[in-house]
Amino acid sequence: MFGLFGKKEEKAPEEQLTECQKKRDWAGLSKAYYELGVAAMDQGDLNRAQLWLHRADTIYSADDDVYDKVGEKIVDDCSERIGTLESEEELIYNALPSEIEEKAAELDGPQARIWGLLSIARLVNLGDRLAKVPGCEVLGELGWAVDMMFNSFQQPPTQQEYQHLMDVCNALYELNGKKIYYTGEIEVPGKAPFQVFDLNGMMGVEQELSGYIDGHLRLIAALSQGVTDSAVDSGSDIVSCTLLPDYYVRTGAGKLEELPQIQGELERIWSDYDFLCGDFTWEQVKEKIAAYRELDILAG
Repeated sequence: MFGLFGKKEEKAPEEQLTECQKKRDWAGLSKAYYELGVAAMDQGDLNRAQLWLHRADTIYSADDDVYDKVGEKIVDDCSERIGTLESEEELIYNALPSEIEEKAAELDGPQARIWGLLSIARLVNLGDRLAKVPGCEVLGELGWAVDMMFNSFQQPPTQQEYQHLMDVCNALYELNGKKIYYTGEIEVPGKAPFQVFDLNGMMGVEQELSGYIDGHLRLIAALSQGVTDSAVDSGSDIVSCTLLPDYYVRTGAGKLEELPQIQGELERIWSDYDFLCGDFTWEQVKEKIAAYRELDILAG
């Protein structure tokens, strides 16, 4: 049997993954993910197709040399398939972000950004654990970043705090291009290990975190100049990232919508929305953040 690359294919894509990771063959890894994605899509397993094709895309998009080795034929087909998947409205990968965007448009003032901040707070515990993976230390800064951004709604940060938040923002953005992103993982008691690459779902958790923080830095800068109606992004894109669907799809935990972890997170998302639509106080927001920071989001 001959594979897509004109060579006799002796190993299944699943077997190729581990071998390519060990050899640090990133082009081979991208191709293996692509083949898994194509097979899943052909079988109608759209969640797995989403998972694997986006992993392939992330790898070859981060390095020009890898891109060239993968080749335009695969890149073009992968991109076309991803575009097709993005039109599938029933996929939770597409449905939830769209619903959140619609709801965020109904929020006024800082409400949408607070919605995002509450979501980031629920990633703090996981971030602390992932920070133990060499190269991922910035994920251990999420707790500090959440507290700093919350406080900045009430009083301006110092120049040192502002610069540190900018450094965190940049480090999160750069995490996506690090090779540890493709290989790092942590143990999860009683469950399959959580891979750093599981952050890749929902447009990339680390990228959405970076985008949210960048928006907050812009907001701080605007407020410092007396501008209160600046066109800063609402920050609601980060809200759906807390589902972490890639982890559950990859580990075959079951139908996404029926998983207690997914159901629990959806309940928290919409509970936060209802909370922000009411007459909340800053003290109540602070209490929610404190509780969420202790949450083990993978436990349900």
